[in-house]
Amino acid sequence: MGIVLVTGATAGFGEACAITFASKGYDVIITGRRKERLEALQTQLTQEYGTNVLPLHFDVRDEQQVADVLGNIPEEWRAIDVLVNNAGLAAGLSSIEEGSLDDWNAMIDTNVKGLLYVSRIVMPWMRSRTSGHIINIGSTAAKNVYAKGNVYCATKSAVDAITQGMRIDLLPYRVKVTAIHPGAAETEFSIVRFKGDEARAKAFYEGFIPLSAQDVADVVYYVTTLPAHVCINDLVLTPLQQANAYYIDKN
Repeated sequence: MGIVLVTGATAGFGEACAITFASKGYDVIITGRRKERLEALQTQLTQEYGTNVLPLHFDVRDEQQVADVLGNIPEEWRAIDVLVNNAGLAAGLSSIEEGSLDDWNAMIDTNVKGLLYVSRIVMPWMRSRTSGHIINIGSTAAKNVYAKGNVYCATKSAVDAITQGMRIDLLPYRVKVTAIHPGAAETEFSIVRFKGDEARAKAFYEGFIPLSAQDVADVVYYVTTLPAHVCINDLVLTPLQQANAYYIDKN
């Protein structure tokens, strides 16, 4: 089928995307900070689907690591058909004057700069082939700013704008660019946001049926299956009980 690169593949949306594309016959490049999880996923994909897997252990926040590791992969792996810029996080939930600088830096460095570092390596390869599809994982937080979500919402709004810019830049090269904006999904996301407070994370999802990582992976895969002349530019998906980033009907 081709080659897919999934960043942040060690959990959540990224792991589900890697498994989904492997099940459809793709060879898979997986990246992440947790080496043990990368290796476990590599074993799973190889054993279950017989696909070729290239695990890359680096942090997207580190410009030099991205250049050294991703920028020097073997030539045969550079023919990437689909790039899923998934690595991202929300850290903390507070008003700006009470916000943590560490949290701000983590979100900006991962959600915005990390996405740019990876894309800057891969985009020339797609340009040279006049083929490819970049899928940036945004959020409903890109569409609606909500209380105490300030910097996280800003980073996902940046992803939305960067996606539009990519689409313009790559237009002459026939590379597709899609932003996918999930709503509330039950993954490690809230556990990370609430600094490991699993009870608080679990409480957030009570009273409604959230999206699963597989729901999002199915949509990511779907947008790659359309005819060559068709590109979904911007797609928002939510649970049935969610209208946007801040309206959820819990009952």
